[in-house]
Amino acid sequence: MPTPLVLRFDDPRARSLSLAGGKAANLGVLTAAGLPVPVGVCITTEAYRRVTERAGLEEVLGALATTPAGDVPALNALASRARELVLAAPVPGDIADAVRASADGPVAVRSSATAEDLPHASFAGQQDTYLNVIGADAVLDAVRRCWASLWTDRAVAYRAANDIDHGSVLLAVIVQEMVRSRTAGVMFTANPVTGRRREAVIDAAPGLGEAVVSGAVNPDHFVVDTATGRITERRLGDKRLVVRPLAGGGVEHVPAGTGGTGGTGGTGGTDGTGSAAGACVTDAQLRALAALGDRVERHYGAPQDTEWAIDADGVLWLTQARPITTLHPIPRHAEPPTWTTTAADGPGEPDRRDRPGERDEPEGPGGTRVYFCFSLAQGLYRPITPMGMSAFRLLSSSVYRMLGIPVPDGPAGAPVVAEAGGRLFFDVTGPVRGRVGRALFPRILDVMEARSARVLRGLFDDPRFGVTHTSPLPALRRAARLASRFHIPSRAVRALLAPASAHRDVRTVTRLIRSRLAAPEGATPLERLDHVEQVLGHRVMPLLPSVAPSAAAGFVMLGLAAKALGGRARPGELQTVLRGLPHNVTTEMDLALWRLATRIRRDPESTALLLGTPAAELAGRFATGSLPGVAGDGLAEFLSVHGGRAVAEIDLGLPRWSEDPTHIIGVLTNYLRLEDPALAPDVLFARGAAEATAMIRTLGRRAGGLRGRFVRFALGRARALVGLREMPKYILVTALAVMRAELLVVGAELAARGVLDDADDVFFLTVREVRRVLTGPPPSGEGTPAALVARRRAEAARELRRRHVPRVLLSDGTEPEAVAVRAPVEGALTGTPASAGTVTGVARVVLDPVGAHLEPGEILVCPSTDPGWTPLFLTAGGLVMEMGGANSHGAVVAREYGIPAVVGVSGATEHIVTGRSVTVDGTSGSVLTAPTDGEHVVAPS
Repeated sequence: MPTPLVLRFDDPRARSLSLAGGKAANLGVLTAAGLPVPVGVCITTEAYRRVTERAGLEEVLGALATTPAGDVPALNALASRARELVLAAPVPGDIADAVRASADGPVAVRSSATAEDLPHASFAGQQDTYLNVIGADAVLDAVRRCWASLWTDRAVAYRAANDIDHGSVLLAVIVQEMVRSRTAGVMFTANPVTGRRREAVIDAAPGLGEAVVSGAVNPDHFVVDTATGRITERRLGDKRLVVRPLAGGGVEHVPAGTGGTGGTGGTGGTDGTGSAAGACVTDAQLRALAALGDRVERHYGAPQDTEWAIDADGVLWLTQARPITTLHPIPRHAEPPTWTTTAADGPGEPDRRDRPGERDEPEGPGGTRVYFCFSLAQGLYRPITPMGMSAFRLLSSSVYRMLGIPVPDGPAGAPVVAEAGGRLFFDVTGPVRGRVGRALFPRILDVMEARSARVLRGLFDDPRFGVTHTSPLPALRRAARLASRFHIPSRAVRALLAPASAHRDVRTVTRLIRSRLAAPEGATPLERLDHVEQVLGHRVMPLLPSVAPSAAAGFVMLGLAAKALGGRARPGELQTVLRGLPHNVTTEMDLALWRLATRIRRDPESTALLLGTPAAELAGRFATGSLPGVAGDGLAEFLSVHGGRAVAEIDLGLPRWSEDPTHIIGVLTNYLRLEDPALAPDVLFARGAAEATAMIRTLGRRAGGLRGRFVRFALGRARALVGLREMPKYILVTALAVMRAELLVVGAELAARGVLDDADDVFFLTVREVRRVLTGPPPSGEGTPAALVARRRAEAARELRRRHVPRVLLSDGTEPEAVAVRAPVEGALTGTPASAGTVTGVARVVLDPVGAHLEPGEILVCPSTDPGWTPLFLTAGGLVMEMGGANSHGAVVAREYGIPAVVGVSGATEHIVTGRSVTVDGTSGSVLTAPTDGEHVVAPS
């Protein structure tokens, strides 16, 4: 059966993405659902394919495949050439006849690409639309121009930025009855700014909707609570321009309130004039629009970006619907669905398998829930792999068991665990609504993730989160049981009396993790999976209380010293005490890498090789054993101790440095470029330690007498113990590395069976899914584990491009930080002081540490850090970080190396530009950007 050239919207085939493109497929779905869509047809992608197959696009496609997304001039030149070729291509007679036959009165001719109106990429406005087209020849000409618009500069750049193969995209064209609208506009069924669901945001203007969509007019703006129909926000625009159809075809832009050939003036609104004096839609129409948007959202199961029009008779029409791609998904507690559901053909068909579950996620007991993003608190912006998320669910079950709370389903995790967009969230509604939680949780975040603490405190006055748990007794009883079971008080006292004993305990636990957590040799894949589940679900977390009390005791001593000093300590002086801290496993790792660089520098052959060879090539030579001895042997020795670490190391789904040392080799070569002996990390570390010792003596003398003796003792114990703060995470990361190795063996077996394409694919399944594969026949056809892995890899790649992840998110989709009122701060970005001192240097904005190069003395500006970032600190002159608190990982390491640091700086990577001079004041918590000639720089509020 031949592929059709034209399909009516009510033809089931019109819902096919491959035939109709995204926009037309959605209109087909809306038509089938009985929604008020103007009648129309779709000129299918078959017509475009036949017209362009001999247009000579092959050379352009080949050049686009090798052109970087950032080379805009080259992309624009290639796009222009492609447009010329498409417009010059002859149209076969049967296609021309089919297009001409579709013309019936005034129509809108609209592009509909196969990469358009998708759940993850809207492509909004990338291709062209032609309104009020009259006559068969005019329609054919508009269709040709739509085909060419697949190659607009903006469409080509958008595809390049989203890593979409240009050659895989085809274009269909919609020919649709023209609505002669009195009023038109756009409507989001969820608030795109705050994220709140069930809130219709409506922009409206007189005439055709192009005025609103194109931004040619300041429209009337309304927000309607979908559930109640209450209009919660009303802001009238100037509406000075009206876009109207012309009698002979095309449109005109005229001042509002004037007559014209189109005869479509008026608004159907409050005053009926189209002027700015009144709203262009009535309250009843706003409620009808919100109800229509609700019907559309319910049909798709996710919030939608819609376009609408109201004609001269007051009839409401829906002219477009597509997913809102910028919303962060709402956290869901359940594990993700698996391969049991097949994929839909296109974006038009409601397919909730890989969507965020906007409509079916209950708010839970007590109404609206509060979710805290643990991923961000750990400095992890990228999505966590499904197996990494599965590991966290098992670990959370273990924590609940330690607290004496039963968990009915270990692999599903504790009830507080949720995930969204590949990020780990915790439901913190309980702490927010409890007296003890309000007192303790934000204070913990103050030294871990200060911005989140501020956001949570901002919710305390919200009546939805009033205190319901007033008694501290349940929390105290649980804490007492935990302390008794794991001997926490006695461990803390022992650490204070004899810090060396605490260090011995840490070494013992570390040896145990490395030597005893691996599965028995010869274990079957199912036995290895059982072992992973047992270790993560029962054995790792109970080890942490054996080391955590020591660091906690050190922080208690630091706090007591601060109280004893009162106002005698100046700003930044207590932070100086924490410089050059001993016993910090991450600092020890960095210094070990520096010592290796020092050894390599004494070998000219190794030095020349590392400085002149790409890191990836060096990693390949290391794998084959062909690196020179001092470099190869030294790197092997380093990895034997620290090879279980990685960037984003809390996700066991990501390779460790022992598997792929490319990143750490790149850092090593950066160390080799450091020529100034005064900037050597070991020198800086020793200098910081000396400054800390001197500061303890200074503060002790300043306090005087018995108080001074106590201050010296407390600060000495703080220095001896606070460095152990990294050990609980290090133990956990080491265990994750061992479990990753076990799962790789399982993945290799599944790949050998043909169930997976590669051993590493196992990390894109969950523990429960791998168990199903190992214990029974896997699904066949399109629903195989391999197909599920491919979908999840594609989703992970899309999530990697997400630039904003909320710290705190409510179950109605609201991001509290987005609605908070911020007082403007003139002249400076502000954050939390993290490491005292002031430095001025050239900014270097780094979003990903892998392959990053930092010149000595440059100011590192980054979203967040984990231990994989810290080698960059050794050459940094200062640190500015969007995340973190005074005792977050980046802040601690910055203090230890003595570089000024400010953390929790909102929008730092957006407002600071690489190459601009920046002054970082780590004592006051401010970041000043130097103006260029003739420019006064004021940081955004």
